Amino acid sequence: MHTDPEQLARDWWRTSIIEMSPGVIRYRGYAIEDLIRARVGYAQMVWLMTRGELPSPAQADLLEAALMSAVDHGPQAPSIAIARMAATCGVGLNGALASGLNVLGDVHGGAGEQALALYESVGDRLEAGAALGDAVREALVEQVAQHGKVIPGFGHRFHPVDPRTAPLLERVDQAVAAGVVPGRHAAIARAIEDALAHGRPRRIPMNIDGVTAVIYGELGFPAPLARGLFCLSRAVGLLAHAWEQTQQGGRIKGPLPRQWTWTYDGPASRAAPLASGGDERNSHPPP
Repeated sequence: MHTDPEQLARDWWRTSIIEMSPGVIRYRGYAIEDLIRARVGYAQMVWLMTRGELPSPAQADLLEAALMSAVDHGPQAPSIAIARMAATCGVGLNGALASGLNVLGDVHGGAGEQALALYESVGDRLEAGAALGDAVREALVEQVAQHGKVIPGFGHRFHPVDPRTAPLLERVDQAVAAGVVPGRHAAIARAIEDALAHGRPRRIPMNIDGVTAVIYGELGFPAPLARGLFCLSRAVGLLAHAWEQTQQGGRIKGPLPRQWTWTYDGPASRAAPLASGGDERNSHPPP
C-alpha cells in the first residue's frame, strides 16, 4: 500500500487507456500525433480503446461495416423519436443525444448483446463436445425458459426480411474466406435461423442485431460490448435527427400531433369532495 499522499492520489484512478500530461497524449501507448499521421480511422480507434491494440485493416473494415449499418431506423424507433422530442425542449444536442441513448435498454438496443450471448451459449456446448444441431436446440430451450419466446437477433416487427442482413453476412463470408475471422459465430447464427424455421410455414430471418452480433463475435468482442458498440452506432442517427429537428424548429413536440389526444379509460367525470373543515351549509343538502 502506498503511503505517499501524492502517489496515492495518482493511483486513485488507474488506467491503461490513456497517458496524458502537458504536451503529451498517448492512447494505449500510441502518441495521438502519430495516430493522426498514420490516418487511423474511427473504427480503428474504437478497437484500440476497447481492446488495447490496433486492428488489422481487414478487421477494421468489418467493424466499420457493422457500425455504419445500424446508425438509424427512423423516428418510429423510440430512441430516435425521443431524441427529436428532446431537441424541441431546449436541452441542446448533448441532452437530446443522452435522452435517446438512455432508452437503449434490454428491449430496444440490447438485442445485439443478447444475441451474442446466445451464440456464446451455443459455442460453449460445442466446446463441450455437442453437435451443432444439439447445441443450438439446447441453447434455444434454455433461452426460452429464462427469457421468453422472443429470440434476440431474429425476426423484425417492421421488415419481413431485414435488408441489412444479407450484405453484412456477405462481408463476413468474405472475411472468413480471407482468413480474417474464423466463421464460427456465422455458422451458429445460421444454424439458429434454420432451427427457428423448423416446422414453421415462414422463416424467422436474422435481423440487424443478429448479424452485427455475428460480426462482433467473430472479431472477438465480448457480449456486453456489443450493446456499447450499438450505442456508438445509433448515436450517429440520434445526432442527425436531433440536429434536423432543431433546424425544423418547433417547441415541446410530443409523440402525437396536438390535434390528437390519447384514449382515456378512467372514471367518468365526478365532483371532488369538499376539504375538511369547509362550510357545513354547503356540504350537505337541505332537509
